[in-house]
Amino acid sequence: MRVGVISADPGHPLLTATAAVLRRDAHRVEFVDPGDTRPAADGDAAPGAPADVYLLKARTPAALALAARLEGQGVPVVNSVPATTRCQDRVAMAEVARAAGLPFAETVRVATVDALVASRADLDFPLVLKSRESRRHDLVARVDTPAELAELAAVWRHEPVIVQEFTANSGWDHKLWIVDGQPFAARRRSELSPGGRGPNQPLPPAALPAAWIESALHAGEVFGLEVYGVDILHLGVGAPLIVDINAFPGIRGQAGAPETLAALALRRARGGTGR
Repeated sequence: MRVGVISADPGHPLLTATAAVLRRDAHRVEFVDPGDTRPAADGDAAPGAPADVYLLKARTPAALALAARLEGQGVPVVNSVPATTRCQDRVAMAEVARAAGLPFAETVRVATVDALVASRADLDFPLVLKSRESRRHDLVARVDTPAELAELAAVWRHEPVIVQEFTANSGWDHKLWIVDGQPFAARRRSELSPGGRGPNQPLPPAALPAAWIESALHAGEVFGLEVYGVDILHLGVGAPLIVDINAFPGIRGQAGAPETLAALALRRARGGTGR
C-alpha cells in the first residue's frame, strides 16, 4: 500500500514511528508538504497517481485544499476535511459539542481582543481567552485583571477570540487521544496554571473515570473524527469538563499509538469505512 502523510513536519515522532511500522511491512510512505513548491525529494510524494490513503496531520488552508481535492477524487483522507474543519472554529466547536450533550465549556463571548478592551464590558475575571481559530501557536491565556487584558491586546490586537469562563480546577489538564476508537491518555500541568505548562505524564486510560472515556468517544462520533484529542479539566467531582477538541494532535510518547495509526491507515486504504 502507498500511504501519504500531509504534514510540514515529517520528523514528528508520531509520524516517523508510524512510517517505520508501515515500511517494516513493505508499505510505502510518502510525505507531502502542501506549502512546499520545491521539486519532491526522494521519499516524498511526487506528481502522479495519488496514494491509497492520506493522513491529514497539517491543518493549514493549503493542506485542507489538497485534502479536499484528494477526497474529490475518491481517495480516503484521515481525518476527513469536514471533520477537521469542524474542530478549527472554536465557536462552531462549542455549539456542535453542547448541542450533542457533551460537557463542553460554555463560550461566553466572541470578539477581537482589541474590541473586547474597547467595549469596557463588565467582565468576570478571571477568564480564559482563546483564538477563535484552533491552530499551532494560537492564543490560549488566563486573564485575571483588566491590565492583563490590555497587555494581551498590545500583542494580539486583531486576533478573533472566544471568551470562556474560568473554571476552578486541580491545575492539571488531562489529555485523551483517540486513534480509531483506541484511547490513550496523559496529564500535564495546565498552561493556565501559575507555573505554566509542564511535560506530558502518560497515564493508562483505565486509570481515568469511565465517563471521561465515554465522553471522548462520543466526541469522535459527533465530529466524525478518527484521530483526535480531547482536553479535559479535572473538577474533582461530577462529569468532566471538555475545554478543547483537536483533530490529529501530536500524541507523543504513547506506546502503541503508531501501530494503531498504521493499522487505521491500512484499513482505510483497503476500503474500510471511516466515521
